[in-house]
Amino acid sequence: MPRYLSLVQIDEKTAPAEGPSPELMQRMGELIEEVTKAGVMLDTQGLTPSSQGTRVRWEGGQLSVTDGPFTESKEVVGGYAIMQCKDKAEALEWTKRFLKVHEEHWTVTCEVREIAEG
Repeated sequence: MPRYLSLVQIDEKTAPAEGPSPELMQRMGELIEEVTKAGVMLDTQGLTPSSQGTRVRWEGGQLSVTDGPFTESKEVVGGYAIMQCKDKAEALEWTKRFLKVHEEHWTVTCEVREIAEG
């Protein structure tokens, strides 16, 4: 059965400074429990803010290292999920449900890609 990576991109400007609300965390917890019991969720985590991140880039044969925050980026990777689904349609359905647990003021995008096997 194929595995899918959902990269969660958030607009840090729309994310509350205090973090997700308790209501969002409760809805998220319930969804994660459901998707885990369905045997779909293999791993998921949120990431710390980009201000705590570092980018390492290879370009023109040179390495560069840049500490966050990454203000030039509109969206940053805020988390990920690895799911095992029967097909891409199922992965997209779970991803849509994940996005819908957020309040309206959040701007969140998920990029869903099948993990190349072998």
